[in-house]
Amino acid sequence: MGGIRSSLRSYDSSVFPAVTPGALRLGLERALERREIEVLFQPQFACSDGAVVGAEALARWHHPTLGEVGASELFAIAESAQMVAAVSRHVAARALEEAAHWPENLGLSVNIAPEELNDPQFAGDFAEMADGSTFAPERLTLEVTEDLLLCNLEQASNALTALRSQGFRTALDDFGSGYCNFQYLKELPLDVLKLDRVMLEGVPENPRDLAVLRALVAMGNALGLAVVVEGVENEDQRETVRREGCTYWQGFLRAAPMNSDEVLGLVAAPLG
Repeated sequence: MGGIRSSLRSYDSSVFPAVTPGALRLGLERALERREIEVLFQPQFACSDGAVVGAEALARWHHPTLGEVGASELFAIAESAQMVAAVSRHVAARALEEAAHWPENLGLSVNIAPEELNDPQFAGDFAEMADGSTFAPERLTLEVTEDLLLCNLEQASNALTALRSQGFRTALDDFGSGYCNFQYLKELPLDVLKLDRVMLEGVPENPRDLAVLRALVAMGNALGLAVVVEGVENEDQRETVRREGCTYWQGFLRAAPMNSDEVLGLVAAPLG
């Protein structure tokens, strides 16, 4: 959710007609230096009892003149500036910094760009960056977006395998939003399958939509993967994903993206 989709799109000047692409690229470089890119967190909940189990890190850019720039536009600009990897790493580092004081039972998910996975140095560089934080690798999940085509699947698998051997968890994000690349399930070392919000459309009212969701959850369970469902917006959907055997859910039903202190407040709030 809010993941990195930059490889399928490029900067659209109609989004910010008053600003040239060059100026936006320069602004992005300065934004990294000035820490103008904020990290918010989308909480995740256990289907079994509703407890907060962690959160996914999301990025937004507080542009000094344009105002708030969402993640999709941010990474589209980053792609045009060939800065996707730099922005992605910046967001991951800030997320780790913000989550450093979370209780040890809370996990953190960060999105990884294809440009990073295709870099032979990525695994070592990421591990070094994460090692500088107090966040244990076992609490950190690296999300790869399903609808992005990896240029070198073998290299991506090697990178994730290397990180997984050090304790990091791995997730296939937004599954079902594009072409459902089942080869990723076969080739990548995964711990988590995240179903895109489109998999909840028509659920639970439409029997056909429910059957598709049920089949995907069964597949994830058969592969030994935790199944996370995104985009839960009402109680009927929440009850359905619980009943169908999903592991976790996230969505606006209980929490919109929030800052780190608000996550802690949510954890402290009574269940219900």
